[in-house]
Amino acid sequence: MFKKILIANRGEIACRVIKTARRMGIQTVAVYSEADRDSLFVDLADEGVCIGPAPSKESYLVMDKIIAACKKTGAEAVHPGYGFLSENAEFSRRLEEEGIVFIGPKHYSVGQMGDKIASKKLAKEARVNTIPGYADAIDTAEQAVEIAKGIGYPVMIKASAGGGGKGLRVAFSDQECFEGFTSCRNEAKTAFGDDRILIEKYVLEPRHIEIQVLGDAHGNVVYLHERECSIQRRHQKVIEEAPSPFLDPVTRRAMGEQAVALAKAVQYQSAGTVEFVVGADRSFYFLEMNTRLQVEHPVTEMITGLDLVEQMIRVAAGEKLAFRQEDIRLNGWSMECRINAEDPFRGFLPSTGRLVKFEPPAEVPAGLATEVRVDTGVYEGGEISMFYDSMIAKLITHGTNRDQAIERMRDALNAFVIRGISSNIPFQAALMQHPRFVSGHFNTGFISEEYPKGFDASMVPHDDPTLFIAAAAALHRRFEDRDAQISGQMPGHERVVGDKYTVMRGDERSLVTVVPAVGGYDVELGGETFAVRTDWKFGDALMNGTLNGKPFTIQVARTGLRYRLSHNGTQAVLLVMSARWAELQSLMPTKVPPDLSRFLLSPMPGLLREIAVSVGQEVKAGEKLAVIEAMKMENVLKAEQDGKVKKVVATAGASLAVDEVIVEFE
Repeated sequence: MFKKILIANRGEIACRVIKTARRMGIQTVAVYSEADRDSLFVDLADEGVCIGPAPSKESYLVMDKIIAACKKTGAEAVHPGYGFLSENAEFSRRLEEEGIVFIGPKHYSVGQMGDKIASKKLAKEARVNTIPGYADAIDTAEQAVEIAKGIGYPVMIKASAGGGGKGLRVAFSDQECFEGFTSCRNEAKTAFGDDRILIEKYVLEPRHIEIQVLGDAHGNVVYLHERECSIQRRHQKVIEEAPSPFLDPVTRRAMGEQAVALAKAVQYQSAGTVEFVVGADRSFYFLEMNTRLQVEHPVTEMITGLDLVEQMIRVAAGEKLAFRQEDIRLNGWSMECRINAEDPFRGFLPSTGRLVKFEPPAEVPAGLATEVRVDTGVYEGGEISMFYDSMIAKLITHGTNRDQAIERMRDALNAFVIRGISSNIPFQAALMQHPRFVSGHFNTGFISEEYPKGFDASMVPHDDPTLFIAAAAALHRRFEDRDAQISGQMPGHERVVGDKYTVMRGDERSLVTVVPAVGGYDVELGGETFAVRTDWKFGDALMNGTLNGKPFTIQVARTGLRYRLSHNGTQAVLLVMSARWAELQSLMPTKVPPDLSRFLLSPMPGLLREIAVSVGQEVKAGEKLAVIEAMKMENVLKAEQDGKVKKVVATAGASLAVDEVIVEFE
């Protein structure tokens, strides 16, 4: 077994590998960029080596620097995590030449599976179901149209070296195929330096289901059941679960056996994932093989009781798998939500900055299958950088069945507090309530079908709106009672706290009476009494308690008389005041927001890559104005209407804050 390993990655996955290595008695080396100097993974590792500036192409993607760090620290092996160099066959080969073990598959396996065209041919040879299509590179858009006609529409056009949704189009006609081929080719050349394009049949109502495989250097390969990854937004996974609510035992076994056959065909050694697209009739076809640990690996660990990082390390050290296929059990159900630094109410734009509060839900151990687990690489007071991906944490739950796993995820999301930046927790919580998701009847088009115009809080109707009113009234009375105890009050003129209040939520007004009771307050609303019992203390971000005996966890934030409450994906801002104040409030004029239509504002914090217009230029609606880069994604800002540029305020290369002015129009 290795004495010391280097982790060629950062953030959450680096922390995850360190955790297992420490349990195995293996020392760890962290390599980090200048932007990650104060990161959690650097603190957790036994040693750290700075390998360059913040941009990954100058640090985490530079093989020479990582190899030099191995030699400097005496690390015998490298775990690549996911992303960066994890699926780079050249990196794997160079490590082998330097006598350093790559904790992953051999370079020839990475190379064969990393090329979509080559992997399709190998899959066919291994008798793995493949989607009808054209597996050779296509030269022209005209040729692409002829091939698509032969396959039959709809077809999927995608880059051979693609990933992350780039270089991907679905075409339903000759024109869409022609245009899609050209766009895919351009994107692929820019993003991957490889403009080869392939075309295949597009499966209607598709599900994205993947099989986890594990192989050793002695020819043994097993599959560890499947993961359902169909809940995606713009081809990026949002929620993963294991097993799939769609598969039956016969299909599960057939997919598992084909995944094993493919892994054996490429002499696969390590953990890997064979991805399939599954049709509504449970027909399944090979998509690609990911020759690395997946982001969503924890759900497989939960249902099998196996530590996949440990298995990767043991296989890399030459050990045989300690179990056979028949030894692998399927225990219960697991769910994972990716908690990302993005604002779901502003089109999921990246959100960077300091984590003023970071209070994940408490982990609940339950033997091999933890009820609640949090994998993260951040800490309260740390910074979410614009240079890397947007993941803050992975929230994982386990239950004896799917309903219990969902219920535990709902509770865990309610208790996950993030302040200082925006996160997608409200969206995840909304998905956990959605009837289609709860029923298990969904496909990869679920989010685009249910949220075609994006997401906002009004899309999440709460099953008990009185909970917000009662909670806000009880909170306000708690503040009023404290204020009444202030010292130095003039005798005979002490502050008297009343019982009657008006609670406003938007244009809705509710008259309530709040009376102190043992352990909380009784709130009278509409002739009913709601018993709010809570041990909430001033400054707490979470209000835990019961409403008429039913438990709840609400996130709270107070600004003046306003209370922002979050529960089950619904966010509500409520104003609580006395009857007289409510009367005066109704007479106040409404403040008209300023007209910002003459300005192009930065919708997110990020790096201004390009200004595409100049002073005096006439622009048309839809024309490109600027490009902002944040969290490895380029965002093109376009004109919303025709106009003329009066002033270019920002300069290319500048770091922008949210709503910072870039261009002013006449």
